[in-house]
Parts: sequence; structure tokens; C-alpha cells
Amino acid sequence: MDNAQPPYPPERPKTPLPKGSWDAHVHLLGGPQHRLSPNRVENPPAGLDFDGWLALYRDHLTNLGCDHGLIVHSILYGTDNTVTLEAVKALGENFKGVGLLPDDSLFGAIKALADANICAVRLNYVHGGVLTWDGARRMAPTLADHNMHIQMLLHADLHIEEIANDIRALPTPLVIDHCGWPTSLDAQTPAIDTLCTLLSDGDIWIKLSAPYRFSDIPEAVHPIMRRLINANPEQCLWGSDWPHIMLNGAKMPHATALLDNLAQITSDSEKTKIFKTNPNRLFAT
Repeated sequence: MDNAQPPYPPERPKTPLPKGSWDAHVHLLGGPQHRLSPNRVENPPAGLDFDGWLALYRDHLTNLGCDHGLIVHSILYGTDNTVTLEAVKALGENFKGVGLLPDDSLFGAIKALADANICAVRLNYVHGGVLTWDGARRMAPTLADHNMHIQMLLHADLHIEEIANDIRALPTPLVIDHCGWPTSLDAQTPAIDTLCTLLSDGDIWIKLSAPYRFSDIPEAVHPIMRRLINANPEQCLWGSDWPHIMLNGAKMPHATALLDNLAQITSDSEKTKIFKTNPNRLFAT
């Protein structure tokens, strides 16, 4: 099954962003020359090659008002990080990447990613992925030595409480994707409590991204987002999750609407932190 293409041409958001802002979560797709994982659940949208996706991504950033980007390697390509490495190289110094590595990866594999402007590895508890929590913990000291961190996709309700103490002991930062992807829109759950405690203690960062994956009503996610921001606005980030692959029944969103949705509940100083200051601290080291 081919995934649907995102809305195009992209619209400009109502929210002006400060110069130097980041879209801190996208997936860059490739063309026929980029080998897909045999275990993928879908194919990328048809009709674009690698250069076509790069052009579409540049238009996306221009219209959002972002100058910097973080490319998160997609599980559609498995542990072959080629498409992400090529994208980061082609896009230049304002861009970083997140790669995929399996549990048994050695020093050389981590160093090679770090040398190619890959600033993190991703652990995916939702779609299976290739890295386990135990593997990430073993890898963490080497990641720290290379100024890299761990980015994690999980349903916080299912996992965050049981791994909270492990998180506190990590020698490298941990970034939680998509507001912790809660399975409930209740902002007063033990899982959200734990996320907020970890945030306030400086033990995690969190991306206020992809609310469309767990609600069709953007405003319904505002209480969760606001609790996370209140816990520690210094360690919140934003990403569009463009081009919105692996929707699994969720409606195709528009990236500008996602940006404007977050802007409704944030002050100007909070927006500056979330879109610029915070990602600069984490990614541009």
C-alpha cells in the first residue's frame, strides 16, 4: 500500500516564527534508488524521487518560516540510513539527523553517524523498530561521548512509569516524541504526571508534535500540551511530523495548521523557546 502525499502547495501559517526556528521532526523520503525495508508496513507516496522530496521539503520549511530542520530516519528504510545521511549532507549546516541502529551496534557505527551530523538514535516502541530499551541503555555512554542523544517514540501510558528510574540514570539526553503519544486525552493521568515530573527535573525533553495521531480535534490535546509546557518550557520542542507517513487511520493533517494550533496556547516567549532556543541548545552542539 502506498501512503498518501501531504497537502501541497503548503500554506503559510498565521503564526510568524523567529528567524532561526526549527522544524524538529520530519521524515525525508527517497526514490527508487533507496532500498526499502522488507518489513515495512507501507510504501512511500509514489511519483517523487529523492530530489523531488528535497524540493518539497525546502518549500515546506520556507512556508513554515523555519531555517533549521531535524530529519528523523524512517523505519520504512530499516537500518539503512542512506536516505537520511544523503538528505542531511545535501541540506547543509543548518540540519541534523536522527538515525536507526540495532542493539549490537559498536563504537564505529555510532562514530560514523556522529561524523555525518546525526545527533541521535531513535528507539521506537510503537512500530517495533530495531533498538530495544536495554540496547539503548547500553549504547547511551557511547552516545554521550559523541554528544548524541536518544529519541524515543512510545505510548507513555504503557511504558513511561516503568522506565522512569532508568531514564533518570541515563548519561545522555532522552527526547520523547509526540507528547508521549498518550492513549487517553485525559491530562491528569499517572503517565502525564510522570512525564511532567521528568520534564521539571530536566531528565527528558519532549516534542509537542503530531497531536493528529491521537485526536481528530486539535483543541482536545491543549490540556496535555499545556501541562507539559508548564512543567518545563525550557525542554519542549516542536516538529511538524511531515510528510505524515504511516497514518494508520489518522486524517492527513496540514503542517501549518499544526503550528498554528500550538501557537494558540503559547506566549511569544514560549514560542521563541520551543521553536528556536531549545532546539539550538539540544541539536546545535
